[in-house]
Formats: sequence, C-alpha cells, structure tokens
Amino acid sequence: MTEGKGTGDECFNPWSVVHLVFDHLSAQGLHPVLGEIGDPSVPAGELLKALGIEPGDPSWARGQDPTQIQDQLAELRSLFDPVQGEGGR
Repeated sequence: MTEGKGTGDECFNPWSVVHLVFDHLSAQGLHPVLGEIGDPSVPAGELLKALGIEPGDPSWARGQDPTQIQDQLAELRSLFDPVQGEGGR
C-alpha cells in the first residue's frame, strides 16, 4: 500500500467527516452520541491528514450572513420533521 503524499491542494471540512460517519453508524443500528467525550472534529481532522487531505477550517461559515445560515439550517431541520397525518409515525 502506498502512503498518500497530500499536495495540500485538497481540503475537506472535518465536520463533514463527522457527519458522514455519524450517519453511517446510525444506519448500521448503532447509537453514536456527539460531544460527551470531546470534540470529534479533531480526530476527524487527523483521519483526513492520514489520508493525505488537508483538514479545512471548520469555521468556514464565519463571515457569512448568520440569518441566512439559520434559515438554511431551519430548512434542513424541516426535512427531518415528521409529516403530519401519517398515523403517528
């Protein structure tokens, strides 16, 4: 197996890795919990480095309109709200 050399041209937000892993574990029937034993973005960033990808700045949202960000988050949350009238599911 060849070790990645990472050119520094590729960046990825560590929190995206956390989200991906969290979703995958949940889909496997596991019950991951965030925040109880520390910030998961730190080991996620280390994983990216081990794969030859530079961890991006997790504060990429800084400098953006906070109202727009909150509106986008509310829209995403609404996608996960239970649909009314589906027999209590």
